[in-house]
Amino acid sequence: MAQKGGQLHQEPISCSICLDLLKDPVTVPCGHSYCMNCIKSHWDKEDEKTIYSCPQCRQDFKPRPVLRKNTMLADLVEELKKTGLQAAPADHCYAGSEDVACDFCTGRKLKACKSCLQCLASYCEKHLQPHFELPVFKKHKLVEPSMKLPENVCSRHDEVMKMFCRTDQQSICYLCSVDEHKGHDTVSAAAERTERQRGIKGSRQNIQQRIQDSKKVKKLLQQEMEAINRSANKTVGNSEKIFSELIRLMEKRRSDVKQQVRSQQQTEVSRVRELQEKLEQEITELKRKDAELEKLSSIKEDTQFLDKYSSLSRLTASTEFPDAKIRPLTYFEDVTAAVSEVRDKLQDVLTEKWPKIVRTVTEVDALLSQQLRTREEFLKYASPLTLDPCTAHPWIILSNGNRKITTQEYRKPLFFQPLTRFIPTFQVLSRESLTGRSYWEVEWDALVSIAVAYKNISRSGSYDECAFGRNEKSWSLDCILNSKHDFRHNNVTTPIPGKTSYKVGVFLDHKAGILSFYNVDENMTLLHRVETTFTQPLYAGLGLHFSRGDNAELCELK
Repeated sequence: MAQKGGQLHQEPISCSICLDLLKDPVTVPCGHSYCMNCIKSHWDKEDEKTIYSCPQCRQDFKPRPVLRKNTMLADLVEELKKTGLQAAPADHCYAGSEDVACDFCTGRKLKACKSCLQCLASYCEKHLQPHFELPVFKKHKLVEPSMKLPENVCSRHDEVMKMFCRTDQQSICYLCSVDEHKGHDTVSAAAERTERQRGIKGSRQNIQQRIQDSKKVKKLLQQEMEAINRSANKTVGNSEKIFSELIRLMEKRRSDVKQQVRSQQQTEVSRVRELQEKLEQEITELKRKDAELEKLSSIKEDTQFLDKYSSLSRLTASTEFPDAKIRPLTYFEDVTAAVSEVRDKLQDVLTEKWPKIVRTVTEVDALLSQQLRTREEFLKYASPLTLDPCTAHPWIILSNGNRKITTQEYRKPLFFQPLTRFIPTFQVLSRESLTGRSYWEVEWDALVSIAVAYKNISRSGSYDECAFGRNEKSWSLDCILNSKHDFRHNNVTTPIPGKTSYKVGVFLDHKAGILSFYNVDENMTLLHRVETTFTQPLYAGLGLHFSRGDNAELCELK
C-alpha cells in the first residue's frame, strides 16, 4: 500500500464509476478495478452491442469477461476502513467554474456548503465545523453558498452592512448611520427583514387566498362553460331533430300528394283511353254502315233496292263521351292551389314564431354579457376607437391621435361647413362602427355626453334632431361634475342616483341589444343598462356643452 504524507494513498482503491471506496472489488482484463455492482451495471447497458469496454481506458472485450472478486484489493479496503480514514473526495465534490469554492481549502478547492455573513467567507463541510463547535462562532449567521458576499460590505467604510435606512431605502453599515445617513430612520437589517417578512407573509396569504378564490371562480366558470356547451349542443341537436322531423313529414306529404296525383292520373287516363277505343270502334262501324248505305243508294232497280234495304242491320246506339265544351280541361290545378295554401300557412307560422326563437337566443346572449364583472373581463372586448374630424362641430378641436375633444376659445364662422359636421350641437362621432361586443372608456371634465348613435343621425336642423339622446337614433349618458347624471333616449330622461367618477366605461353588445355604462373601478359599478334592439351599426359619440376649455377623451386601453 503506498503512503503519501503519512496517510494511505486512496486513489488506487476508489471506483472510478461511483467515486467511492471499492465494494466487492473486481479487476477487468485491462487491469482496472471497479465495484462488482458498478461494472455489472455498466456492462448491462452494453448487452445490445455485444462488445464490452473498460470505462477508463475504453479497451474492448468480447465476449463479456467473467468477474471474480479481487481478494487483495478487498483486504486493502478493509484495512483502510479499520484506520478510520475516508476515501478521497470525488471529482464532483470539487468546485467548478460556476460553484462557490471554499475560501480555506488549499490546492484544489472543494465546493462550499455554507457562507458566513459575519466572516464574509464560504466554507466546505470540513472547514465549517468550527462554526458548529466553537462558541465564538455561535452567533455567526450562515446562509446558502453565495458569490455575492462582497455586496454585503460597505464600499465607503469597508464594514459589513448590518443596518437599513428606511429614508433612502438602502442597506448601510453602522458608520453610515452616524455619517451621511445621520438623522434618517435607520433600523437593523434583521429588524427590517423581519418587518418585510411579516409583510410578505401577509401578501402571500392574500395572494394564496386570491388564488383559491380564483380557482373556485375558474371552476365555476368551467362548470358554466360546460353547461353552456351542453345546453347549446342539446338545443342544436333537438332543433335538428325537430326540423328533420318536419322535413320528413313534408317529404312524406309530398310523396303522398305525388302518389295520389299519379294514381288518379292513371285512372283518368285509363278511362279516357277506354272511351277512345270505343269511339274508334264506333267510327269503324259507322264507316262500314256509311259504305253500305252509299252502295245501296247506287242501286237502280226499286225491287233490288227494297230487298237490300230490309236486309241491312240497324245502327246501334252511339257511345256516350264527355262534351269538351262542358267539362273544363283543368284537372289537378286545385291540388296545386291547396299545396300552395299549406306553404303559405307554414310560412306565416315561421314568420310569426321565428322572432320568438331569435329573441330567446338573444336573451341567452344577453345573460352572458351581464355576467361580466371585473375590468379585466371587460378589457377582453376593448375597441381601439378614434374620432372622426369630419363629424366634429367647427368649434371643437381634436388632439391625442383624434381621441380627445376640447372646445376652443376662437370660434370659426359656421358658413360653408360640410354637411357631415354637427352644427347646432358640440358633438363628434367615432370613425369606427360598432357591431359585436365592444368596450371603451371615456375620461371627462365639466359636462359631457357619452353616447352611441346611428350614422344617419341628423347633423343639422333642430336641437332635438341632432343632440345625443334627444331622438330615437341615439342613446346618451349626460355627466356633470359633482352633480347628478341622466340617461337619455328619444327625449326621455332617466335620472341616475349617485355620482360618477371621472372615467366612465361603456360596454355594448350589439347583437344582444345591451348598452351599459359603468364607473371604472375595481368592481366596475353599474350606472345604467339598456336592453333594446339595434337595427343598424352604432358609432361612439362625445358631446360637450360649450364652455371654453371643456374636454373629453377616449382612453387608450392597453
